[in-house]
Amino acid sequence: MNNQIADNGVQTMEKIASFTVNHLTLEPGVYVSRRDCTPSGDTLTTFDVRLTRPNREPAADGAALHTIEHLAATYLRNNPEWRDRIVYWGPMGCLTGSYLIVSGSYESTDVLPLLVETFEFIATFEGDIPGATARDCGNYTYNNLPEARRIAQRFLATLRNPQPCNLAYPE
Repeated sequence: MNNQIADNGVQTMEKIASFTVNHLTLEPGVYVSRRDCTPSGDTLTTFDVRLTRPNREPAADGAALHTIEHLAATYLRNNPEWRDRIVYWGPMGCLTGSYLIVSGSYESTDVLPLLVETFEFIATFEGDIPGATARDCGNYTYNNLPEARRIAQRFLATLRNPQPCNLAYPE
């Protein structure tokens, strides 16, 4: 079946675009995953913010990725230039990165400065993790700030000196 999967042998569904990316050659980076047009005519750009080399490096520690989620979402939604365009920041289920959804049509290079600032914030963050209380989070004890900082520091090397393979999906 060309890019289709069977559902109980009765229906077929097209494989979604993100499952057609060659994860065996994917490098850490920032990729335009998709652009969608809402019924009201707004464009949303989804970025794949890939922190590890899938299937070739260990996935990120789940608690660290949860911490990155709290810190990145807080930073992005408080950024004076971008806050009104930030729709979502959240971890991938495979624990190899996160998704950033912004209102508007953008390229990876457009958000690089914002992501450098975001990951610098995470890499140097000290103190209480925003929203990491029983009242504010469904699993507030599931955090790992030291590992989140290490992941952010490592990812900054990619963000500060991106190569073409860090900005466009492999063919």
